[in-house]
Amino acid sequence: MKKFLTCTYLNLIPGFILTFRRMVMTIFGGHFTIQYPEEHYPFRQGFRGEHRLKQDELGRPKCVACLMCQTACPANCITIVATESPWPDREKVPQSFQIDLLRCIYCGMCEEACPCDAIELTPKHMQAAYFREDKVYDLTRLLHNTE
Repeated sequence: MKKFLTCTYLNLIPGFILTFRRMVMTIFGGHFTIQYPEEHYPFRQGFRGEHRLKQDELGRPKCVACLMCQTACPANCITIVATESPWPDREKVPQSFQIDLLRCIYCGMCEEACPCDAIELTPKHMQAAYFREDKVYDLTRLLHNTE
């Protein structure tokens, strides 16, 4: 019985030391917790969040519907339907552009594959949805997805 109590108390000592060390670090070195709704964790430079389609100077989508991002996507979450362009400076424009963010793995391959720099991943990350359909972004949602 005495040996059991000695082993039990000896196993508690590292836990007490760890707790005391954390307490001292918190008192003198700052807090470990972030008060979430008021404060946000600072993400690293280059964090990849939700997608956004860029617009040119005239307000038109920069996308020329070349399907490079759809081809490069390893998750097959991008669907593009192309149509003839009404403007003389490009051949095609996207009639529909959909990204299923629940299938997306946020790898950034679509951003790298785009030859006209039309798609980008923004630092926007806190978008909750009640329905799966709300996480399938269409062309208008992608064009107006600002930070």
